[in-house]
Amino acid sequence: MSVPADAPNGVVAVGASAGGVEALQRFAAGLPEDLPYAVLVVLHMPAGAASVLAKIMDRSGPLPAVTARDGEVLAAGRIHVGVPDRHLLVDDHHVVLSQGPTENGHRPAVNALFRSAALQFGPRAIGVLLSGALDDGVLGLAAIRACGGVAVVQDPADALFSGMPRNAIEGGEVDHQLPASDIGPLLAKLVDRVVEETGMEQNVTMQLENRIAMGSRFSTEIDGEALGPPSGYTCPDCNGSLMEVQVGNYRCRVGHAWSSEALLVAHDQEVEGALWVALRSLEEKAKLSRRLAANVGSGPLYQRYTELADEAGHAYRVLSTTLEGEYRTSAGAPGES
Repeated sequence: MSVPADAPNGVVAVGASAGGVEALQRFAAGLPEDLPYAVLVVLHMPAGAASVLAKIMDRSGPLPAVTARDGEVLAAGRIHVGVPDRHLLVDDHHVVLSQGPTENGHRPAVNALFRSAALQFGPRAIGVLLSGALDDGVLGLAAIRACGGVAVVQDPADALFSGMPRNAIEGGEVDHQLPASDIGPLLAKLVDRVVEETGMEQNVTMQLENRIAMGSRFSTEIDGEALGPPSGYTCPDCNGSLMEVQVGNYRCRVGHAWSSEALLVAHDQEVEGALWVALRSLEEKAKLSRRLAANVGSGPLYQRYTELADEAGHAYRVLSTTLEGEYRTSAGAPGES
């Protein structure tokens, strides 16, 4: 693809998750009218969702916002908004909508956008991480900074969900933190800064991960050995082996990517699901045993079925009480925040 003559000077890549719509509205409201960079936005959303985010952002501020289309040219002063079930990436000043493997269980993923922007625009890439849980976007901000760009996060105290910006701050991958409504004025200053075009050495791992994101949903062209050494963990999406791409960054052989925190949460959900299956099985075993006992009358079989019913019923009550206690502990007592 050829680079358009009026291509933007750089990109502002923006990522958000839970609480992100409100943050994106305030972010859009503060953007300068003459921004010389293109803006790309991804928000975690279900694959089948009908997104109206572009319309919301278009009404919220001075810059026009459009739903991103594969192959369209990036435009300065325009907000290109990602769509459900597609990674939003950039290549040669053009939008790429990809069905590459999910990252942290998401497509679109913030890390995928940030990494792509870093590789394409280097020091002229600015990453903005807004409200959200967990840590998607942290590795992406690290990629932007590694390529000479700038990392900005919403002040955790200003975010409805502080996890994503807080994790970036704690990971040491942030240059600026401020309320969502104040990020626009900061961008007006950042885009005018003097950028040194240094011939930075290409990051092979970053390029590999970008190619994976650009690929198909079920790509078979990924070289597992090139990803890194085996981690000893399994992928929650496909149960395949996870390779450690770098510390806290894992991928399986078909490309699903996981950060340490997202992997922990995914395995917690797997454990909880298994416990609920066990609870249901115990309840059914107790019911079936009692029915069998009622059908055989007195004797050894009656005693055996009754004992099985009592054992299953006792195990059911113990597990149910344990799960209820775990739920209360994780949710907090009434009135706690």
